[in-house]
Amino acid sequence: MLLALPASMALLTGCQNVKPWQRGTLADYTMKQDRDPTSGALNEHIWFSRETAAGGKGVGGGGCGCN
Repeated sequence: MLLALPASMALLTGCQNVKPWQRGTLADYTMKQDRDPTSGALNEHIWFSRETAAGGKGVGGGGCGCN
């Protein structure tokens, strides 16, 4: 029973086919996660400083916050 809920959730979710007329809506500027490059860079800096690690996004150095 304990594994039934996560297994059913995984099976019920999935990929959705996008119709050609829906692609314009999904390609809209407001749908982008990185609309504001300044806040994106700040969030990445905070993330890597808190995680005391760097990498994966092209950032080099340690986790001292001095990147």
